[in-house]
Amino acid sequence: MAYLTTNPADKERFLCIYPAYINSKKTLAEGRRIPTDKAVENPTCAEIQGVLSAAGLNVHVENSMYPREWNRDVQFRGRVRVQLKMEDGSFCQDKFTSRKDVMFYVAEMIPKLKSRTQKSGGAEAGAQQGEGGKKGKKKKK
Repeated sequence: MAYLTTNPADKERFLCIYPAYINSKKTLAEGRRIPTDKAVENPTCAEIQGVLSAAGLNVHVENSMYPREWNRDVQFRGRVRVQLKMEDGSFCQDKFTSRKDVMFYVAEMIPKLKSRTQKSGGAEAGAQQGEGGKKGKKKKK
């Protein structure tokens, strides 16, 4: 399909990043686009948006599913559109000259987010409590 516009500053021309592209839990067949050692475990659109906004890029989140994503949960929904080029065709920032540059940067920055560093301890404890509750319910039956 031909693009309606050739202006790189139009939202339709921004590059799309789905969380699956940088998810270390995904295989290449499931949509991961960077090496596993550089990828992040289960990134969200909100995290990607936060990192790219902080880097000074023009970012929009859209509520659409990644076609290869089999899980229809809300946490797996969404994609992030990022503006790489200005109207005149020059790059918005010199350190982001390709799709891969953006993905590697996001994958590097997400683990450093405060929400990630705080959640890691609490999430494990919450998961263990949940398992214990389930076991208790089974015994009552």
